[in-house]
Amino acid sequence: MADVPDDAPEHCPGTTSEQAGKSASCQGCPNQTLCASGATKAPDPAIAEIAEKLSTVKHKILVLSGKGGVGKSTFSAHLAHALASDSTKEVALLDVDICGPSIPRIMGIEGEQVHQSGSGWSPVYVDDNLAVMSIGLLLSSPDDAVIWRGPKKNGMIKQFLRDVDWGDLDYLVVDTPPGTSDEHLSIVQYLSSTHVDGAIIITTPQEVSLQDVRKEIRFCKKVKLPIIGVVENMSGFVCPKCKNTSQIFPPTTGGAEQMCADLNLPLLGKVPLDPRIARSCDEGKSFLSEVPDSPAAEVYRRIVQSIQDYCSNHVTEQQSTT
Repeated sequence: MADVPDDAPEHCPGTTSEQAGKSASCQGCPNQTLCASGATKAPDPAIAEIAEKLSTVKHKILVLSGKGGVGKSTFSAHLAHALASDSTKEVALLDVDICGPSIPRIMGIEGEQVHQSGSGWSPVYVDDNLAVMSIGLLLSSPDDAVIWRGPKKNGMIKQFLRDVDWGDLDYLVVDTPPGTSDEHLSIVQYLSSTHVDGAIIITTPQEVSLQDVRKEIRFCKKVKLPIIGVVENMSGFVCPKCKNTSQIFPPTTGGAEQMCADLNLPLLGKVPLDPRIARSCDEGKSFLSEVPDSPAAEVYRRIVQSIQDYCSNHVTEQQSTT
């Protein structure tokens, strides 16, 4: 990733680019000599620091989607809740959506404060075994806008990974914003030495979502990020009274099922629309605890079990290759 400083001139090639310090746009830049020397191309020392910091985290799972509004944060929150329902497991949820942090609201910790200690920032605990960190916990108001360029967002993600006192964890779930840009490149780069288990790709059934999700899948392949599987959210509406299913977002091109077949990816499950999921998120409660017998909760549990099985097998594979 070619990092561009905040004060860089227009058309800066980036400090880690082959053209750093050499291109015409570098003329007059105070960093030209430093960039041309090659010193800026050295690996970011934060990568090794983060690897050391997260060496006590057994499993790291990214939740991605090329499309916004498909339910990434909702899924991330409920995945964290489901994993933490086993009281013997330590779970953390990291929100790297810098401009649209919704995790504090969904997890019911809006207004809570992050405290500094000798070992770093202390995350906010939802339960004894479920910790959360988000830029939303650092803002004076949930309505405050974060108006940052890429380098500043990257710096915040680096701080979250390196400076938060995560402790010993069984699972770290990372909720990301839509797209394939700064935050995604940063999180993949900074976690490159930490043995990430993989990514869960979230989509909805309609083609307008799938076409952006395919870009995210391509991104994962380019950066060599394993894909655990795909989850289709809003997959039909199950009437709470008659239990019949209606297709609110018709899968005109076959939905996630056809996409997974075409790209040889596992389809982890299809979560139906349920208004009670949105209500639970607004109220900061776990839908899985509030409505445990609903069809959507049943699908969630099967998906979470598949993810746990994948992570267990991933550890076994790593042990066999070391």
